[in-house]
Amino acid sequence: MRVLITGTAGFIGFHLSELLLEQGHEVLGLDNINDYYDVNLKLQRLVVSGIDIENIQYSKIIKSKSRNFGSFIKLDLDDKENIFKVFREFKPEVVVNLAAQAGVRFSLSNPDTYIKSNIQGFLNILEACRAYPVNQLLYASSSSVYGLNRNMPFSTHKSVEHPVSLYAASKKANELMAHTYSHLFGIPTTGLRFFTVYGPWGRPDMALFIFTKAIIEGKPIEVFNHGKMERDFTYVDDIVGGISRMLTLPPAPNPLWNPESPDPASSSAPYRIYNIGNSHPVKLLDFIAAIEEKTGKMAIMKMMPIQAGDVEKTWADTSPLQIDYNYNPYTPVKDGINKFIEWYLEYYKDSL
Repeated sequence: MRVLITGTAGFIGFHLSELLLEQGHEVLGLDNINDYYDVNLKLQRLVVSGIDIENIQYSKIIKSKSRNFGSFIKLDLDDKENIFKVFREFKPEVVVNLAAQAGVRFSLSNPDTYIKSNIQGFLNILEACRAYPVNQLLYASSSSVYGLNRNMPFSTHKSVEHPVSLYAASKKANELMAHTYSHLFGIPTTGLRFFTVYGPWGRPDMALFIFTKAIIEGKPIEVFNHGKMERDFTYVDDIVGGISRMLTLPPAPNPLWNPESPDPASSSAPYRIYNIGNSHPVKLLDFIAAIEEKTGKMAIMKMMPIQAGDVEKTWADTSPLQIDYNYNPYTPVKDGINKFIEWYLEYYKDSL
């Protein structure tokens, strides 16, 4: 299939692109390579994918030197004219929209960025799917949408009306926008609520990266809510493996959907929302202990109160994804942490 993946210089997008290319799909990756975190890390992901980063020019497609059927274009999602040009020329059969301004805490001080990328940018993707019909649009939502919800495990069949960060609100808005386009124009859309994805080539603003770096360097780490946090940490291979199963099976209208008792996870339109996580929340202190074990160093922990916009626990009910797509995450957290640290030590070996 011809697959357009936005955010391929990012963590999940990079891994998904690599997997789909291995499976024989034709992949066009798109990213604006912004400086939210280390640009060199993003560029090195592209290097692994065979992209000659010296020849990257805005809005110009570059063919991979080492991946058959792989290519890349540097582009902003809010550049509607060029987004439409990509759809017109590449003719994607499936779109996986992973590009977004990420980060709960960053949204507290940089709200405008989230509107530009996560709202306007997503609208342009929807409009392009309308103008140049696709078999399916899969897009990144987030576990953050559950906000003040404490009904565990988090279920897509429950409403999520109380976000606690603008980032979460922007992801909830994406789900609402997608439903509108599914209803009005028949575009099959699938929203994926990611639960704390981690692994090699991970983001430097995520806990595993921050903790690993600090522990190796003998520096203190800030442990929020005094360590009384739990996260449904999900290894990146499990995430992209799940997404790959969904490419050829777009959602259909739910014939049992009842407007008098509406299910938020489905619709009379071709629209679905899924949690994609590990379904096994891990205590933050146990997570840190696994890093200590692998690095052979003890963490210097600075206990802190919970931060604004944060939640104490996440726990995904992934049973609908298991039923519909045989999704079955298999990577234990300790194994995933070990793989990340092995990558980290190799990638940063010259600076350690």
